[in-house]
Amino acid sequence: MADIIDMLNQKYKTGSMMTRLIFINTAVFIVLKVIGVIFTLFNINNLDLIAFLGVPSHIPLLLGSLWTPITYMFVHEGFLHLLFNMLWLYWFGQIFLQYFSGRSLGSLYLLGGLAGALLYVAAFNTIPYYMDMGRGWMIGASASVMAIVMGAAFYRPDVQLHLLFVGPVKIVYIAIFAFVLDFLSLGNTTNPGGHVAHIGGALLGFLFATQYKKGRDITHWMSKCIDWSAGLFKPRQKKTKLRVEHVRHETDWDYNKRRHSEQEEIDAILDKLKQSGYSSLSADEKKKLFDASKK
Repeated sequence: MADIIDMLNQKYKTGSMMTRLIFINTAVFIVLKVIGVIFTLFNINNLDLIAFLGVPSHIPLLLGSLWTPITYMFVHEGFLHLLFNMLWLYWFGQIFLQYFSGRSLGSLYLLGGLAGALLYVAAFNTIPYYMDMGRGWMIGASASVMAIVMGAAFYRPDVQLHLLFVGPVKIVYIAIFAFVLDFLSLGNTTNPGGHVAHIGGALLGFLFATQYKKGRDITHWMSKCIDWSAGLFKPRQKKTKLRVEHVRHETDWDYNKRRHSEQEEIDAILDKLKQSGYSSLSADEKKKLFDASKK
């Protein structure tokens, strides 16, 4: 058992931001299920974990639980809910990380979740159909995942996924199909808040992609907040007299731009390889292709 825990801990520490998010969501699900079993066995019925961690639609309740717009996006009540969200995160997270840093993915995950929570609360306090439903709570990573799906799809719409029984399909069509399904489900009585939140996350992801193409990174401020929050829990290191000068750190924008440029160059080499064969490549192109295959 200790070996398994050590292995999982190592995978978490060395994994990408996408891997860490999947680990966190899964761990929260397991912990809440264990607590739920304990509560049932000991007849503890006065504490509702969903109400404590889920984002409420009732504004006075929300003002008394301001942590919930963050916590709700890591909470799932059913296994299938968790499974499908994590599969979508895995599929589109891998595509997203081909062009952006893990920092950008984590920031977009949080912003998508916040956008979903905002639209959910706004809808249930302004739209008559939802207001008649009364108070409710929302949980799940769907809005966050939809932000990553739309961000990847509208930044690189020509990328394809091979779907079972269908074949290669451009990811932008998959994203649009998911968005349309959510929109058409806004009038359903089953999971109405979830579909509203999906729309909020999707719109945030679309905004991220379109603004990034114009040279503006709307996740930058969230990345700064994450760095500041992470710094609060890091032990302070003693200052040393060693001084290193002329060190230049690559910003998220520079990193993402470089990754995009490198990917475009590799795509061009692959097109040439497909059309004219390996012998048509120059020595430099062969080296670049070889280096890319090792990453």
